[in-house]
Amino acid sequence: MTVTAPWDRHDRKIQSWHLDRLAVVHVRQSTPQQVLDRMESTRLQYGLTQRAVDLGWAPSRILVIDENLGQSASGLVDRPGFQRLVPEVGMDHVGLVLGVEMSRLARSGRE
Repeated sequence: MTVTAPWDRHDRKIQSWHLDRLAVVHVRQSTPQQVLDRMESTRLQYGLTQRAVDLGWAPSRILVIDENLGQSASGLVDRPGFQRLVPEVGMDHVGLVLGVEMSRLARSGRE
C-alpha cells in the first residue's frame, strides 16, 4: 500500500473551476536586509510558481505578487501587494494562494 502525503492529494481538492482562476504566489520579506541575508527563502518563494504548475495551473494563469518584498507589514497602506491581492480574491478571480508564513499575511481583523 502506498501512502500519499496530504500535500500530494490535490486530485480530490483542486477542481477544474480552481484551475480556471488565478494561482497567486505571494512573495515577501520584511526588510531589505532580510532580502539580502535570506536569498534562499526568496528563491524558494519564487519557486512556488512551479508548485502551482505541478498542481495543474498553466504558467499564464500564475500571478506573482512581490511588491511587498523588503517592506515591513506595518499596515495596509504600506503593502501594495496585499492591496493588489485582496480585490483579486474578493472578486473570485483566485483559485489558489501560495506563500510562506501565510498566517502573517493579514495583520489585523480589518484586513
